[in-house]
Amino acid sequence: MRYFKIFTLVSFSLLVITYLSGCALVVQKGRRSDLEKIKQLEQELAELRSAKTLLEERLSKEIRDKEVKLKMEERGLVITVLAEVLFDSGKAELRQESFPILDKVAKILKEELRNHNVGIEGHTDNQPIKYSGWKSNWELSTHRALSVLHYLEEKGINPSRLSAIGYGEYRPVASNDTPEGRQLNRRVEIVVLPRLVKKLEVEEPEAREEILK
Repeated sequence: MRYFKIFTLVSFSLLVITYLSGCALVVQKGRRSDLEKIKQLEQELAELRSAKTLLEERLSKEIRDKEVKLKMEERGLVITVLAEVLFDSGKAELRQESFPILDKVAKILKEELRNHNVGIEGHTDNQPIKYSGWKSNWELSTHRALSVLHYLEEKGINPSRLSAIGYGEYRPVASNDTPEGRQLNRRVEIVVLPRLVKKLEVEEPEAREEILK
């Protein structure tokens, strides 16, 4: 009975941790590697939560002003910055006013999350491109993501940790029927990724089939 309770607790802990980290693993009773995965996931989540707390302190004004949002999601720690804070309308060059925000993020990435990869995602609203010269919102969102990527690289983030992608208008977080909703959809998301999947691919190739995400 005691063994059953311990095993149940470990299994439940793994389910919770893998849900929060965005990974799904197959647990085989008695495998030492499963306990090691649990421990590593717990450490990763602790690092991400600690970084989120620090960012909340250092970006408190921007968060109050609803320019920046921090959220723990299945894919990792997501730092969302409104596009109008970073760029002029229709542009992909960073505004100087955005540098302090990105500097604070870069400092956390360098000091607290140095072993995590970082994905930068550009998003727009659904308004068609008219006068800015971009072929579509895909190009605009991609170049905006790349601008943030290059800035973080210039601040000392190892480029091997960085990736960028533009989703254009196709992943909205609000309705595009209102100005307020379109403002929320125009954003850049800096996603700090859990590193467990990469570690398993390198050290345990056979475990790749056990990972759903």
